[in-house]
Amino acid sequence: MRNKVWIAVALAALAAAPGRAQTVKAGVEAWQRSDYAAAVAIWKPLAEKGDADAAFNLGQAYRFGRGVPMSLADAQTWFETAARKGHVDAQTTLGLLLFQNGNQTGGLRWLKMAAEKGEPRAMLVYGTALFNGDGVQQNPVLGYAYVSRAAAQGLPPAKETLAQLDRILPLEDRRRGVALAIDKAKTAPAPGSRPTKPPRPARTVAAPITTKAPPKAASPAPAVAASGAWRIQLGAFSQRSSAEALYRKLSGNSAIAGRRAFYVPSGAVTRLQVGPFESRAAAAAACRALGQACFPVPAK
Repeated sequence: MRNKVWIAVALAALAAAPGRAQTVKAGVEAWQRSDYAAAVAIWKPLAEKGDADAAFNLGQAYRFGRGVPMSLADAQTWFETAARKGHVDAQTTLGLLLFQNGNQTGGLRWLKMAAEKGEPRAMLVYGTALFNGDGVQQNPVLGYAYVSRAAAQGLPPAKETLAQLDRILPLEDRRRGVALAIDKAKTAPAPGSRPTKPPRPARTVAAPITTKAPPKAASPAPAVAASGAWRIQLGAFSQRSSAEALYRKLSGNSAIAGRRAFYVPSGAVTRLQVGPFESRAAAAAACRALGQACFPVPAK
């Protein structure tokens, strides 16, 4: 009888062994086979035991509705679980999710953490916010440092934003920003290389998590005498609402009377342009008259 008892215990242990042996990587392999339900079944118990990679991956599953019903609330919960453990992808994804859905303060808090660790998407959005003073205390030099680091990692929208900042910031400020970027890059931790994250659908730097209507085109302006092929650019903003707010603030200025606003999307930012002006010189004169940092750009 005693032998039978021990055999039963041994059999039970063998039956349980495969479950204990399951790893985050095994879930990734199931995900890559498009067996999303199996991936979720592997990740969930690991996430519940505190594995940050598993929690992040489970958040992605809920975010995209693969293996589980789509639920942004559940996705946010698991992203936050991983983010609190220092998971950089989770901090970035959670930051973008919050930021794009109206919680700018919460979003920037997580994006700052990821930016300090060198995550390029976080550096672009947080750096742009710093440059504009959009939700954080304005610091153009530090903002330039973050954006330049993101551009150095090859992020296309960061390269575009950096080109704009190069036209706006004085040379000395750009030099200070580059020096700061180099200093921060030395202390940033090297990115991990463990195969613990499932492939993600292609997306832009700040792609909205939920499906949203594209930005509305600017309302047709009343017929005016102003015409030409030049505009002035007044900034690049991480939220279109911030660009709209600046235009409302300046719209009464005689320097741009009879002109209209153009909200030009560019990756993670929206550029505010006002025009048209008949020449580059006229656009430059409007910038000087406004007393606002801006520069002439050709209308596209």
